[in-house]
Amino acid sequence: MDDSIPRAITKLKNEFVRAYNGHSLLREILPLSHSKYLPIDDDMLQALHRFAAANSIYVRSYDLEISGIACKVYEGDINSYWLSSKKYDTSYQPFYPTWMLSAFALAHGAKSLGFDQLVDVGSGDGRIAYCGKLLGMESHGVEIDHQLAQLQNSISSATGVSYSAIRADATRFDYGTLKLSRPMFFISGLPEMGEMLADSVIKQVSLIKSLRHSAGFNFMGSHIMKSFSRDKTGWGWGNVIVSHDLEHAGTITLPTLWTIDQVVDTAYVYTRFK
Repeated sequence: MDDSIPRAITKLKNEFVRAYNGHSLLREILPLSHSKYLPIDDDMLQALHRFAAANSIYVRSYDLEISGIACKVYEGDINSYWLSSKKYDTSYQPFYPTWMLSAFALAHGAKSLGFDQLVDVGSGDGRIAYCGKLLGMESHGVEIDHQLAQLQNSISSATGVSYSAIRADATRFDYGTLKLSRPMFFISGLPEMGEMLADSVIKQVSLIKSLRHSAGFNFMGSHIMKSFSRDKTGWGWGNVIVSHDLEHAGTITLPTLWTIDQVVDTAYVYTRFK
C-alpha cells in the first residue's frame, strides 16, 4: 500500500520535535494549507482544524513554521479523560490519542485498501471515525467511557461531521446491528495490552456470516520488541493474526502521543480475513 502520506507525516513530526520548545504532554501540528510536502487537500485540513478547535482536550494553539510549511501547533491535556477511561474492567488501554494527521492517514489507508466502512473500537475522542467520515466512509466509533462518548458527540455537533458514536462495551457489542458489508475495524490497544480486546471483537465479527471474508482489522503494533514480549512477530500481533486466520494487507508507521519523543513511531498493521 502507498505510504507516501505516512512518511511525510513522520518526517514533519521529526522536524516539529526539533523545533518545539514548549512543555505540553499533548502536542501536535497541522499544516495550514496543502503543500507538495504533505499532499492533503485544503478542505480536509480545514476539517481537521475544526476538529481540534471543537475538542476540549486542546487548550491552546499558535502558528509555527516547520521546514517552510505554515502550521498550527495544538497543545492540550488529557489527564481527566485518561483517568476516566481507566475505571472500566474491559478498558484494556487508557485514552492516549494518536495524532490528528495520523488518524487521517489511517482512515485513508483503509479506504485505499477498498474498505467502505470504518469501525473504531475504543474510539476515544473519535478522531479516526471522524476522518473516515471526511473521506466518505460510513463511520462508527465504539467507546465505553461516558465522558469520551459525550466529547465525540460534542465535536460532531460543533463541526457538522456526523457519524455513529456508540457508547458501549466493545467486547460485548453486537456488531451485526451495524449492517456492515466491507468494514475495517481499528483496535485500540498496543500488543499484549489489547490482545483480549482484539480477540473478543474478531470472534464476534467472525460470527457474522456476511463479514467472514470481507472484514479487516487494524492493530497498533511496535517496531521494537521488548525482551520479555510474548509475541515478537507481526509487530507484536503475529499470534493474533495466525490464530484468527488473517492475512497481512500492509503496515504504515505514524506518530502518536506515546512516541512523540521517540525516534521510531508506531506501526499500524492492516489485516483482513483470508
